[in-house]
Amino acid sequence: MPGTARRLERMQVPFSEEQLMIADTARAFAARRLAPGAAARDRSGRFPREELAELAELGMLAMKVPVGDGGSGIDNVGYLLVMEAIAEACASTAVVLASCNLASRILSDHAAPAQKERWLTPPATGRPGLISFALSEPGCGSDAAALTTAARPDGDGWVLSGSKMWITGGAEAALHVMFARTDGPGPGGISCFAIERGTPGLVIGKEEDKMGQRASGTVALHLDDCRVPLSSLVGERGAGYGIALSALGAGRVGIAALSIGISEAALAAGLAYAGERRAFGRALSEFQNTQFVLADCAVDLDAAWLLALRAARLLDGGDRAPAETSAAKLHASEACGRIVDRMLQLHGGYGYSRDQDIERLYRDARVTRIYEGTSEVQRLVIARELLRSVSAAGRPAAPRPPGDRTA
Repeated sequence: MPGTARRLERMQVPFSEEQLMIADTARAFAARRLAPGAAARDRSGRFPREELAELAELGMLAMKVPVGDGGSGIDNVGYLLVMEAIAEACASTAVVLASCNLASRILSDHAAPAQKERWLTPPATGRPGLISFALSEPGCGSDAAALTTAARPDGDGWVLSGSKMWITGGAEAALHVMFARTDGPGPGGISCFAIERGTPGLVIGKEEDKMGQRASGTVALHLDDCRVPLSSLVGERGAGYGIALSALGAGRVGIAALSIGISEAALAAGLAYAGERRAFGRALSEFQNTQFVLADCAVDLDAAWLLALRAARLLDGGDRAPAETSAAKLHASEACGRIVDRMLQLHGGYGYSRDQDIERLYRDARVTRIYEGTSEVQRLVIARELLRSVSAAGRPAAPRPPGDRTA
């Protein structure tokens, strides 16, 4: 939308030609194919199968996969711009995109060449073949090290038993990047597996009837003595926890972008309504209270953009940036909640009606503070890094500017 382009221009952040090109492609696709049907998909819960197939053809199911592995090789800044554009039109499609890109990058980083050829090439080359990220369980979400899904070696294969929960796109995925306990308790006992759709013993649970992002196809996965070959192990045995964490920084930036996209859509809806709606003989936009609310939203949104861009640039420079990626996700998701709430309030009673986009955006926004690490977990990460810097230097470290790549 024009407002988004102007906001980025005013930030005076230099973008490469490639970043702008992929962002423009995503925004054009979102306006043409995603935005018009977003409300209908929300009501029906219809998974955006056809739309995702077209995104696959554009190389957007494997954006983070290097060109050498058949992917688009987009950097984190480009990924941020694409995710924001898609989410501004349809948050349900955006979160499926985020999950698939997270899982495909894990395979790119940790799978053997033969595994990449079998599992990574289809989505990376535009053939429909979603990949899900299966880490959370009914009894553990934020505390991933406590997962109980078990994998035991048995002859020429592995046998998995347990359940996974909240798996985005799980009913449609051709492959599941799944984490299971192969050894003792704690992080060191977890390994990573790739399990193909249709494997005997892998049962797709019912689709969750969610508050928001209703078209994203969230299901449980049940493993009932699910047998897979030895070649299903991704990376080293016992390295699964580290593999899962290795992708979380970029994942947080992706959800920050998704939150920003929802916020942009909400602010645009509020601005339009404030200009059209009249009360007491004046447009709502003429009232000081309305102007204050709009100003607060704009500041929240600008801060979210800047934090997300800083985190993405640090990742692109090779920095793990745990505090900065957590700060981006924390602020963007919390700001999203505030912005959407303010814009619904601005709509008055109309905002409570499903005839208005703001009602859907309000519901879509809520989960951003929960998935990809809750706001509480992000605060723990930020505090841990801050305290670590105090311990290492004897005093708090100064905030890093966007261009600083130091560890």
